[in-house]
Amino acid sequence: MHAFRARLLGLAMTVMLVGGVSAPRAHHSIAGAYDSSRQASVDGVIAQFRFVSPHPFIDLKDARSGQMWEIELDNRREFEDIGITADTLKPGDRVTVAGSPSRQSANRMYGRRLNRPSDGFGFEEQGSRPRLSGRNR
Repeated sequence: MHAFRARLLGLAMTVMLVGGVSAPRAHHSIAGAYDSSRQASVDGVIAQFRFVSPHPFIDLKDARSGQMWEIELDNRREFEDIGITADTLKPGDRVTVAGSPSRQSANRMYGRRLNRPSDGFGFEEQGSRPRLSGRNR
């Protein structure tokens, strides 16, 4: 029984060590995932706004092609600091998003600028932080 407990403890420690080492990698490098030397822009309708940590996402249906785009945004906390909440963007909102395309997959980008023409709402990345733009400054 003692040998079984020792093996079980060793297995548990290995799992914790491996889990602890890989956890920081879950937050990827924006520069590694997206090509900032290229720009992409898409005009479409929001299907879903996921205001999650560490980065919110917009699922956007391209108005021209009908294809779905996944738009990753800046840090959630930084959006909260400028007043953006889970209710700021809603399904059905028509927006234009510009940013850096993904290095790995089509129809995915890191959104650096967003404009909602219906009310002039917008934000853009300035340096490494978002700021409100348009009529809502």
